[in-house]
Amino acid sequence: MEISEKLKQARQESGMTQDQVAEKIMVSRVTVSHWENGKSLPDIVSLISLSDLYGISLDELVKGDSKMTEKVKKDAKDANNNKKLIGITAILVTAFLLVYGISTIVGGGFKDFCQGAIWWVLIAIGVAASMTYFSQTESDGDKKE
Repeated sequence: MEISEKLKQARQESGMTQDQVAEKIMVSRVTVSHWENGKSLPDIVSLISLSDLYGISLDELVKGDSKMTEKVKKDAKDANNNKKLIGITAILVTAFLLVYGISTIVGGGFKDFCQGAIWWVLIAIGVAASMTYFSQTESDGDKKE
């Protein structure tokens, strides 16, 4: 049985409407409808909320639906990639601040270089953060509908 059928059946057995489910897990009714009609798949956070709401294990919800299993794997991979990107950015910022701090103490042309370069570094961080945000938004599908 696909997850869309499991979600619809669990909601009906719990006696709730799509509006009530949406309100409890903080998504729109349209999103719940899309999940139940197989138009989109819930993310892992929503899956946990649905599991708690319906009293069904995550294992029971996800297993047996290859699309959902693949989505959970993809979401985990995306989260890991985002974690790596944040780590690399933090290392670069720390290194830049360290070099800037040393150049301030020592003085000279390197300080001017760092002051000019900081804007480019901030722009690069902004672009990286934007790319991460928009790639995450695209993979979330219509969660915010």
